[in-house]
Amino acid sequence: MEQIAIPQPQAGEVLVRIYAAGVLPVDWKIRRGLFPMPVQFPHIPGTAFAGVVEAVGEGVSTWQIGDSVFGRSTKGTYAAYTTAPQDAIAGKPASISYEEAAALSGGATTAWRAIVSEGKVQPNERVLIHGAAGGVGMFAVQFAKWVGAEVIGTAGPSNVSYVASLGADKVIDYSSERFEEIVQDVDFVLDTVSGDTLARTWSVMKQGGRLASIAGQPPLEKAKQHGITLIRPGIATNEDLTAIAELIEAGKLTIHIEQSFAMEDVRQAHEKSQTGHGRGRIVLRMTA
Repeated sequence: MEQIAIPQPQAGEVLVRIYAAGVLPVDWKIRRGLFPMPVQFPHIPGTAFAGVVEAVGEGVSTWQIGDSVFGRSTKGTYAAYTTAPQDAIAGKPASISYEEAAALSGGATTAWRAIVSEGKVQPNERVLIHGAAGGVGMFAVQFAKWVGAEVIGTAGPSNVSYVASLGADKVIDYSSERFEEIVQDVDFVLDTVSGDTLARTWSVMKQGGRLASIAGQPPLEKAKQHGITLIRPGIATNEDLTAIAELIEAGKLTIHIEQSFAMEDVRQAHEKSQTGHGRGRIVLRMTA
């Protein structure tokens, strides 16, 4: 933990006092060198946050000091303050806490891009979500049900009833059942697991189906062989954030925080995230 100067918002940016930050799997993967390292050091980890606008840069008219917001920053969010472009944030729904709001960027936003914006899941399509209890999966189940799809999720034994409570039509316990023996003719797959799970997924998909993976890049040749369109969910827009916030305000989205850590316990937060078998999202509380 170090003390640094409070950053100043540039034109088109806001300065946010962070109340809670999301701990995403990509954070520890960057730390371990599994993803490209940041260009500039020292590096502040984290991209997801929720907090209050403390100052606005030149040309910002959308936000005012004191606004409660959530969103994404590339300047690091394991900190008391960060700056973010004005269109990379949205108003925090009044019905949820800052910790819950910090779980949205990189969780709900990734699921929204995969299921709605880019995956374009349609009513009555059959959707398979691997890792349905995780920080992305829990939102993906709810979004797919919201658009009217038939939803099948895979999860560990302790999370089967939880995924069912999110609205999944069928939940497969991956520790005792093989999904490829149960499910066929899938239109859309969201893979948050990769590895052997992904390798066994091709056989259950329809010709012409779509596959979105957030756990690595699936082999393009394999996709071509099966006639599958690959989708790599992009960065959420302000419109995506706002749509998610509206669903929350309408009572149509449940958020689960698996564990909340104080900022000084970030090491334990990363260790928890690295186990990869959790339910919901892990967040940091800013106490400074």
